[in-house]
Amino acid sequence: MIGKAQRTEWGLILLPILAFITALFLGRYGIRIEETVRVLLGLDGPSDVFRALILRVRLPRTLAAACIGANLSVVGAAFQGMFRNPLVDSRILGISSGAAFGAALALLITNQAMVVQTGAFAFALLAIGLVMLIGLRLGSTPLVLVIGGILVGALFNSLLGLIKYVADPLSTLPAITYWMLGGLNGTSWSALPPLLVITTLGMTFFMLLRWRLNLLTVTDTEAIALGIHVRTMRTIVIAIGTLMIAASVALAGMIGWIGLAVPHVARAWVGPDHWKLIPASAVLGATVLILLDTIARTVLPSEIPLGVLTGLIGVPAFFVLFLRFLKARGEGR
Repeated sequence: MIGKAQRTEWGLILLPILAFITALFLGRYGIRIEETVRVLLGLDGPSDVFRALILRVRLPRTLAAACIGANLSVVGAAFQGMFRNPLVDSRILGISSGAAFGAALALLITNQAMVVQTGAFAFALLAIGLVMLIGLRLGSTPLVLVIGGILVGALFNSLLGLIKYVADPLSTLPAITYWMLGGLNGTSWSALPPLLVITTLGMTFFMLLRWRLNLLTVTDTEAIALGIHVRTMRTIVIAIGTLMIAASVALAGMIGWIGLAVPHVARAWVGPDHWKLIPASAVLGATVLILLDTIARTVLPSEIPLGVLTGLIGVPAFFVLFLRFLKARGEGR
């Protein structure tokens, strides 16, 4: 008999592999699964068109979806534990709002993808820098950081509204709106290196120090008594998490709910211990976003914005989880 722990481990191994292969052979141009495998293994057989479609279009897009889904989920899980708040994700610290303003400002000047990604990344870092500055002046407690994030997010949302107001309604404004809806269309190998590097470094950091995240879930007094320098550790976690979120948002635009809902699913599956929660969140986040991106580009003749799709699925999924949470506390009907 295979125990529950072994089933969980096999599930975490097989889910992303199956989702990855599915994403490569599904699409408007159908490719048989055996042809997909032959292309990935470098074997002869599939036509040059199919080979180019898989290697140049679908493979980089699927890799990007996996990295972004894992980034959003892992950072969401870490932030929820660190701030001791199940409703926290990357948006709570103003990171996404800063990235949106940076991208909109870049689109107001030029439509070059690299400039837009750089603008989004830079202003995401600026947003978290302002939050951390508030923390340095008023104390880096979870409450101060959350309130600082809300204020910074509101500031950048107002500036984003100003950008929309002055943007050309026939060209620039639609581009800004479409970017904010999120998506991976047009993802190429040239856009992947920064995301892959930051994802690798960030995942390595969270995997190596995931046991320390358990200590950040208790009160600051208890964590200090256990030998943790709370302020330094919290700053490092936020800094690394911000880099991961900024790289993801810069490439894919605004994709909500993954960082909020997926960690709850992982927590229900493997428990609250970050030793298991961080890898489970990474695997589930990558799997979910790969599947959602596959749905987004295959269901309708025109591609569904990924941010819209994550919202349509994430809202009811989170509502179900919230009901389970209330019932577990004896507050649900």
